[in-house]
Amino acid sequence: MARGTDEAVGQPTPTGPAGDGRRHPWRAFRRWRHRRPFGAGLALALGGAEILLTQRASVSVVLAAGADSLAGYVLPIVMLVCGLLIVFNPGQRLFYSVIGVLASLATWVTSNLGGFFLGMLLGLVGSSLAFGWLPDRPRRRRWLRRNRARTETRTDTRTGSGTAAAAPAAE
Repeated sequence: MARGTDEAVGQPTPTGPAGDGRRHPWRAFRRWRHRRPFGAGLALALGGAEILLTQRASVSVVLAAGADSLAGYVLPIVMLVCGLLIVFNPGQRLFYSVIGVLASLATWVTSNLGGFFLGMLLGLVGSSLAFGWLPDRPRRRRWLRRNRARTETRTDTRTGSGTAAAAPAAE
């Protein structure tokens, strides 16, 4: 029999106690990704990585040049870490996005015009998106049901077919 099928019936076996999605890892990843500012953190991290890659000096040159050159490496690393923290800890996204904006703007001076504008712009856009991201609100199904029930009751009472019991006829 094929792997993952029930031999007696020929049907796929459940993947876990409640079909927890191990069969469809992309679906589980998509669900995880949509619950957090994934694109914002990714843009900020890519901006930091791009700035790091545009730095051509070796570490020995940076240490000999002093603290100014060291900032050219520290700020993109801060951007990269803030981008990852935005993705993995979305509860603190406001703090990380403010730090990301400040680090992105500081790379203008310290890192080849912010990684030739591209890394700085990616960092600014990613930080702004993270700052503006709001978690999904729970669905309002109860409110919809209650609202529908009210409108149905109103239409029934207007047409005369309300739910109230009819009075007995007078004899």
